[in-house]
Amino acid sequence: MAKWVYTFGDGKAEGKADMKNLLGGKGANLAEMANLGRPVPPGFSITTEVCTYYYANGKSYPAELKDQVATALAHVGRIAGKTFGDASNPLLVSVRSGARASMPGMMDTVLNLGLNDRTVEAVAKQSGDRRFAYDSYRRFITMFSGVVLGIDHHHFEEILDEHKDKHGYSLDTELSADDWVELVAQYKDRVQEESGKPFPQDPNEQLWGAIGAVFGSWMNHRAITYRRLHNIPENWGTAVNVQAMVFGNMGDDSATGVAFTRNPSTGEKKLYGEFLINAQGEDVVAGIRTPQEITEEARRESGSDKPSLERAMPAAFADLERIYAALERHYRDMQDMEFTIEKGKLWMLQTRSGKRTAKASLRIAVELAGEGLITNEEAVARIDPASLDQLLHPTIDPKAERRIIASGLPASPGAASGEIVFTSEDAETLKAQGRKVILVRVETSPEDIHGMHAAEGILTTRGGMTSHAAVVARGMGKPCVSGAGTLRVDYAKQSMTATGQTFRKGDVITIDGSTGQVLAGRVPMIEPELSGEFATLMGWADKVRKLGVRANADTPADARAALKFGAEGIGLCRTEHMFFDEDRIRAVREMILSDDEKARRTALAKLLPMQRGDFTELFEIMQGLPVTIRLLDPPLHEFLPHTQEEIAEVAQAMGTDPQKLADRARELSEFNPMLGFRGCRIAIAYPEIAEMQARAIFEAAIDAGKRTGKPVVPEVMVPLIATRAEFDIVKERIDAMAEAVSREKGVKLDYQVGTMIELPRACLVADKIAEGEGGAEFFSFGTNDLTQTTFGISRDDAASFLTPYTARGILPVDPFVSIDQEGVGELVRIGVQRGRKVRPNLKVGICGEHGGDPASVTFCHHVGLDYVSCSPFRTPIARLAAAQAALGKAPATQA
Repeated sequence: MAKWVYTFGDGKAEGKADMKNLLGGKGANLAEMANLGRPVPPGFSITTEVCTYYYANGKSYPAELKDQVATALAHVGRIAGKTFGDASNPLLVSVRSGARASMPGMMDTVLNLGLNDRTVEAVAKQSGDRRFAYDSYRRFITMFSGVVLGIDHHHFEEILDEHKDKHGYSLDTELSADDWVELVAQYKDRVQEESGKPFPQDPNEQLWGAIGAVFGSWMNHRAITYRRLHNIPENWGTAVNVQAMVFGNMGDDSATGVAFTRNPSTGEKKLYGEFLINAQGEDVVAGIRTPQEITEEARRESGSDKPSLERAMPAAFADLERIYAALERHYRDMQDMEFTIEKGKLWMLQTRSGKRTAKASLRIAVELAGEGLITNEEAVARIDPASLDQLLHPTIDPKAERRIIASGLPASPGAASGEIVFTSEDAETLKAQGRKVILVRVETSPEDIHGMHAAEGILTTRGGMTSHAAVVARGMGKPCVSGAGTLRVDYAKQSMTATGQTFRKGDVITIDGSTGQVLAGRVPMIEPELSGEFATLMGWADKVRKLGVRANADTPADARAALKFGAEGIGLCRTEHMFFDEDRIRAVREMILSDDEKARRTALAKLLPMQRGDFTELFEIMQGLPVTIRLLDPPLHEFLPHTQEEIAEVAQAMGTDPQKLADRARELSEFNPMLGFRGCRIAIAYPEIAEMQARAIFEAAIDAGKRTGKPVVPEVMVPLIATRAEFDIVKERIDAMAEAVSREKGVKLDYQVGTMIELPRACLVADKIAEGEGGAEFFSFGTNDLTQTTFGISRDDAASFLTPYTARGILPVDPFVSIDQEGVGELVRIGVQRGRKVRPNLKVGICGEHGGDPASVTFCHHVGLDYVSCSPFRTPIARLAAAQAALGKAPATQA
């Protein structure tokens, strides 16, 4: 018989930590803690296989499940000394999700399950605290109604607020037992009104309703969005964890909290977290009350006047410190744990590897290696390469004036400026229009995941460092300020009030997630400085990787950034980007408008010193490192003006007839420029353009080599080759120019000529393009265009259908973001194999933005490429991804 349920508790468990795929992360770690003898309330996990079965079989359960759950429930009851559904000694349980990958707040939870009109009285009698019993009951009605019955919590908030206003209460803790009894009756009446049925009193009906809701939440909108953003496969499913309740809301000797063994923002090795006295778990993470600090040191730093856990409950705090240290050593990683203290006794409700910022990840990995808990290679493998983007976000210039309008908690580091929006929908809309926004909320909920993704940063007026906004923002690498309690947000008026000033939707503010400050207006930013841990870890990565990493760089600033981030050369210099300066575009237009070769050469002569100067500066900056320069690629009509006003203005500046300019622009315009007169086709039709560029490259190489003392070996790349004949024609002109410059300068030139492989045909005839003495000496796969020409998709027009394609699973990921390994990847494989068959030492790389995508970098490693090239700011990502590929670690998108 299939086993669908695994129990844990009382110092033993049927599962263990390495059963995460079956039991989910939470279930596997609860089992592990139980096996380690930690104080874990007894419970059981319903496996992820049940979730898979549930969706594959019309939302039904395996036949054996009901009996296995009943047996497990009885087992839990024996350990707890209580019976589920018993009117005098009831077992109450929590029902929580637990996928194998952590998805904080994305799926549903129900606490206090098993309470009804009879068991609530038994709980009141047993605890000697009627207020506690009915407080727990009203919480259960609210959660169960929202999660299982689909009745939004605002119905109950409305009833509660009216009651508090009527009796002059400010805080929930002021309500008496009689108040909660009255409110429970009103809550049940509202359930009857909204659903047409009374609130369920049968504990078994409650349990199966909650189990179904947790499995159902795997496919809710926010969970689907989270999985898409974090590349979590839908077929993984979620487990369900049913666990005996322990109560943090039983009075002033009870509490609940969340803590980390190290600071998740900075990585500092200090116990870090928050807790609330006389509260349940959702009060901490939901941000409804502002929590207290765990340690006295943290309390002093925050300036809080509320006692720390260390001061309020010293015995429980000592247990917590001891357990946390032991669990970090056991798991060999920073742990994020939830705990409850019931009547002074500490219970551990969860442990998992804590989510952390990229900055913290680096520090923690390097320090764990220094402590001997992990190896240098394990440290390299633990950092998500894509997360390094977080380190490259701007921060506020220290010299900038700060007009501080509010302060909150520094929930996620970095800084951002943008227009205020108050809804996630507005954030998405404005993002699509290319505008930058700050999402301002009283508190975020999992429903805001899409708006948080669209925003530059998040600002909330409630919540702590472990609130939903803080945890999700850190995971996304977005700046976040939470708990800015002096702000007043009015959703109806779409306004925010701070220090007597009113800010409306569309006004610009800046948030500093490193200090917790909220600033008026747009504030100047500076580039970040990379930490010592960054340099240490990247040094370890560079020792193990086999794949070279270059950068795409067209300007001196790009080249300097490339070196700063560890690039080993320039893999793509797009020469057309050098032509758009005002002085140069005029010479380019003169060249295009010329009627004959002589006039074109006259115009090109004006461009020659400009191009030579550009290349000289790049070569000097790169100090002898390889530089690949692509000859002019885009269609010529892109350089011409198109509106009547622009044409008249340019014609006047050039002293030419506007009609002639308009006619030439019309003559050069194309229905599909991507497949038109571009690339090597320009060099063949107008060889003088390629000759000018080749001369500029070779003269610059000689000049830079003399100035730096570092020989320059330029790599000249011919774009958009489809046939060997095209390559031969262009290469002949390049070689002739090299010979001429060499003769004129009296210097022997060392250079290479290769091609950009961006057409499927070029991949298929790669052997012909590379073979023989005159063949291509290197290939660089232009995977942006290769993807376009393989799929028959225009990258500029694809957004309208690629999103539904990936959402429906037609494509696993946008092929312009991560290389399509089955199709485009197969063409790359063919090109590499056929090219190296005739030229074994053929140098091969890629230079599309895929070069900075970790999954694509891993693919390039396995195909045997020599290097990848990407934008300068993504070179650290590529370096780390290349190291992880060498270590055999699968990237997240391929998990």
